[in-house]
Amino acid sequence: MARLRLLTLALLLLSSTALAQDHLRLATTTSTENTGLLGAILPPFEKRFGVTVDVIAVGSGKALKLGENGDVDVVLSHAPALEEAFMAAGFGVNRRDVMYNDFVIVGPPADPAKLRTATTAVEAFTQLAAAQATFISRGDESGTHEKEKALWKAAGLTPSGPWYVSAGLGMGQVLQMADEKEAYALSDRGTFLSYKAKGDLVIVAQGDPELFNPYTIIAANPARHPKLRYFDAMALIAWMTSPVGQQLIGDFQIAGEQLFHPTAVPPSGVAR
Repeated sequence: MARLRLLTLALLLLSSTALAQDHLRLATTTSTENTGLLGAILPPFEKRFGVTVDVIAVGSGKALKLGENGDVDVVLSHAPALEEAFMAAGFGVNRRDVMYNDFVIVGPPADPAKLRTATTAVEAFTQLAAAQATFISRGDESGTHEKEKALWKAAGLTPSGPWYVSAGLGMGQVLQMADEKEAYALSDRGTFLSYKAKGDLVIVAQGDPELFNPYTIIAANPARHPKLRYFDAMALIAWMTSPVGQQLIGDFQIAGEQLFHPTAVPPSGVAR
């Protein structure tokens, strides 16, 4: 009887361990979560591989920090300079291109800073500063915030004063603030499209190649953190860059508009 109890206990421990290992931790940007993209592409992966993906949606900087500390298994982000530093320091492996969209500058329909007349994003930011029109910054070291800082630097400006509001919030909350204050903001196109029906903001500047917004996926380095779910992380990377995963990304739309464009597999369906 004692042997049977020991065997039962061992089986329960093995079962609970297996269940605990069924979860893959993904740190990603608020844009992929807020748009609903992850809700469209993760369930088929979870069903096929029997893995539950626990999503932590933060700015890209915080997502990469979680990967650096071994607090997540895989990172999906859109901050190229931060990602390159992450890889150079040995915190990540197997960085792969996944998709892209672009950034847009949004503001009130009346456009008091006349950003619609700007021919480049840098010119638009210069006009913002000159007009001291209220601008809501993410202020959270996200990929969007990194792009914003790069644009201010290219314009030779350091924004300050009551017109410049550093919110320290996610993209959706920043768009809500900008709408309430009739202010401007820099947004990824996907999140703006998912939120635009909730307010009056409109796109006032877009199309500059400087506003290109690529997303990559990276496995946290198991050599630094041996307890990471490395094989599941690699499975997710393979899934998102496979023809099936890329098709799901390309098919995802809001109000008939495509939010993200796959980059790992070209339209012909042949992997690069």
